[in-house]
Amino acid sequence: MTHKLSLDAVAREQLQRAGTESGGRSALTVYGGHEHVLRQTVIALVAGAELSEHENPGEATVHVLHGRVRLRGGNSSWEGRRGDLIAVPDARHTLEALEDSSVLLTVAKQ
Repeated sequence: MTHKLSLDAVAREQLQRAGTESGGRSALTVYGGHEHVLRQTVIALVAGAELSEHENPGEATVHVLHGRVRLRGGNSSWEGRRGDLIAVPDARHTLEALEDSSVLLTVAKQ
């Protein structure tokens, strides 16, 4: 079954929800899930919020939909803004919102 959705609309909704959450973040899987190899999740973070250090579950990219983020892995860091695509390092990493932001995280589990 094929379906279509607006990533901009989902990103706006998730950012509104993130603003009401104590951790300043919200996420919604828009494609795939635990039973699939490919999973795509819209993650929204208010300015200053962070996804704490965690493992990379497989090949992954972060596509910045709105705002500005910093991805840190090991001794390296990468900043991304709307339209940027960042490859997630195969190492423990964090994602920090430098301003209110939303990203599309795409993971292909190994």
